Amino acid sequence: MTEADGDDTSEYTDSYEDVSMFTLSDEREQTLLDTQTECTFMWSTRDGDPVGVIMNFVYLDGAFWLTCTRRRKRVPAIEARPRVAVAISSRGTNIGISQAVTYKGTATVLDDETTRSWFYPVLAAKVRPANPEAQAAFAAHLDSPGRVVIRIDPDARIGFDSEAMFANSPAGSTTSNV
Repeated sequence: MTEADGDDTSEYTDSYEDVSMFTLSDEREQTLLDTQTECTFMWSTRDGDPVGVIMNFVYLDGAFWLTCTRRRKRVPAIEARPRVAVAISSRGTNIGISQAVTYKGTATVLDDETTRSWFYPVLAAKVRPANPEAQAAFAAHLDSPGRVVIRIDPDARIGFDSEAMFANSPAGSTTSNV
């Protein structure tokens, strides 16, 4: 491939055109996954159109876990086409700006009582921390007929960390705590 084909192998020159080397460290990625409560969940329609919505999530045991009712159009779509993506950014958190990671993977729709019974309290604890009453109320609200849990098993990732990019840049750090 040539440079015109998109394979520029020249050294980085602080132009920010190729940011692929500025990925999240394992530690910062785990902090992002533990801290952020929302992700953008993406799938495709039967016509091949991409669609994405913001959803609460839990990352546990190497998988992403989300929930919605079976009546949502995304459920039959991912049952028919289980290749999906999840994107998470640090916006709205206190861990610094411009940290992001996108995962591609395979989704499975689960509607068994065993999965629902452990998942609802775990999700409620993540989105309603430090308030056991609110957690219990949220978990009870989720426990409705027709609700499913979506498990995404990721097999590819793209990470980005602006702190890594700006560390040696004239633009400087974006946060005081790297």
